Amino acid sequence: MKALIVNCTLKKSPEPSNTEALATVVAERLAEHAVKVTHVRAVDLDIAPGVVTDSGGGDEWPGVHEQLLEAEILIIASPTWLGRPSSVAQRVLERMDAMMSETDDQERPVAYNRVAGVVVTGNEDGAHHVISEISGALADIGYTIPGQAWTYWHLGPGPGPDYLEEQRGRDWSHSTARAMADNLYGVAQALAATPLKAPG
Repeated sequence: MKALIVNCTLKKSPEPSNTEALATVVAERLAEHAVKVTHVRAVDLDIAPGVVTDSGGGDEWPGVHEQLLEAEILIIASPTWLGRPSSVAQRVLERMDAMMSETDDQERPVAYNRVAGVVVTGNEDGAHHVISEISGALADIGYTIPGQAWTYWHLGPGPGPDYLEEQRGRDWSHSTARAMADNLYGVAQALAATPLKAPG
């Protein structure tokens, strides 16, 4: 089984990413289930705006799209900015919109029988809002969202330290991350055993 983590931080490599650090906790738990995990930092790629799979002209989204179709598990990881998902996360979701019109050889939307979850970091409140926005979009595209398929870290409203600088709250975020990984894997297994059929 394969998983893809799309990190929607605004920070380009090799700058440390708080969001990547928390997403790695989920990845490590998935690896315990023998899931092969791939990470993509979207901001490092030239991803054109739009709602198509390939906009041409050096657009690097098609490579991400290919990885989405290879993975049974998807995790969108985003920081909270102004109480909302990052602009990079919004662009990723907009490009994924094209998947709604793509079908497999059994006429099912290509996101069917795949599961997805969300990781959020930020030193301000708004994590549940970010989770709901991203989860809702992924469900629209066709992904199955298991119960408690998310984790987040923040220290409340207002400015403060980053996840990589602060130990407070990590125990809860990490235990939730491990539960998230277990739930994603369990539901992915169930869908593999009993796949959803094409919409009636």
